[in-house]
Amino acid sequence: MCNVCGCGAGEIRIENEPLVPGDHAPAYKWAPVGGRGAGRAQAHRHADGSGHSHAHADAGGAAVFHPGERADGSLDYGHGPAGAHAPEISQARLVAIERDILDKNDGYAGRNRDWLGRRGILALNLVSSPGSGKTSLLVRTIEALQARAEVVPVTVVEGDQQTSFDAERIRATGAPALQINTGKGCHLDALMVGRALERLDPPAGSVLLIENVGNLVCPAAFDLGEAAKVVVLSVTEGEDKPLKYPDMFAAARLMLVNKIDLLPYLSFDLARAIEFARRINPRLEVIQVSASSGAGLDEWLGWIDAQRLAARDAQP
Repeated sequence: MCNVCGCGAGEIRIENEPLVPGDHAPAYKWAPVGGRGAGRAQAHRHADGSGHSHAHADAGGAAVFHPGERADGSLDYGHGPAGAHAPEISQARLVAIERDILDKNDGYAGRNRDWLGRRGILALNLVSSPGSGKTSLLVRTIEALQARAEVVPVTVVEGDQQTSFDAERIRATGAPALQINTGKGCHLDALMVGRALERLDPPAGSVLLIENVGNLVCPAAFDLGEAAKVVVLSVTEGEDKPLKYPDMFAAARLMLVNKIDLLPYLSFDLARAIEFARRINPRLEVIQVSASSGAGLDEWLGWIDAQRLAARDAQP
C-alpha cells in the first residue's frame, strides 16, 4: 500500500511535459527506496508463547508495531488493522493516511468516470506483474480492432516507472498513446489519468486502454475511473499468484491467462490457477489467450465488444 512504500512522493513525468508541481528530481533519475540507518522491525513472542500482531510506544514515544508470527516462524506485517506496516507509524495513523489518499483519488476517479461516460468511452485498466505480456497483448488487440471493416478507435495510456518504450510500441500500431513515468511510484492514479485524458482527448464511442505499472499490489486499491480492471496472469508465473496477491484478483472483473501457447513446456496448472482466482473472486471472468499465437483473441475481442455496447447504452 502506498502509505508503506512512499510512492506518492515519486517523480511523475508525462511525456513532453515538465515535472508537475512538487516534483523534486529530474525525470529518469532513480534512487533506492529507504535511507541510511533504517532500523529493522523486531518480532517477539510473549511469555505465554503467543505471536499476535500488536503495537505500543517505545521509550521515546515512537509507535512500535510487532507483526504476527505464524507456527512456521514466518512474520505477518499485514495482520494489523491497516493491513500494512510502516516504521514508527501507528496502525491508526496508517488507516487515516490510507483513507485520505484514497478519498482524494476517488474524487478524481469520479470525474474521469463522468467524463468517459458522457462520451460513451470504454476504459479498461490492465494490471499485472512485470513480464506478463500486457504490452504485446495490447499491440495484438489494437491491430485486430484496426483490421475490422468498422475500425474501433483505441487510445492508450502507458504507465511505467521509467522510459517510453511501451508507448513507442503502441504508437507503431498507429494508435495514439501517452507515456506516464511514475518515478518511484508503483501505480497510476486517477489524477494522472485525468491529465492524460486532457492530452489525448479520445473520441466518443472509442476504447481507452490503460496499461498500469507492472505491480500486483498498489494498483488494486486505486480507481482510475475505468469500467473494469483486467488482470493479466501469464503461465510463466506461478498458479498461486491469486492467493499471494488477493487484492488485485478481488478487484478485477476479468482475468486474462496469457502465453497459453507455452503450456506444453511448463508445469503450470491452469485449472488450479483459475480455481485459486475464483476462490478469491467467485464472479471473476476468465479468458485464455496468447499474444504470440492469437489463441483466444476472438473471445477477448468479443468481451471488449460487449463492454463497448454497455458503455454506449449507458451514455446520457
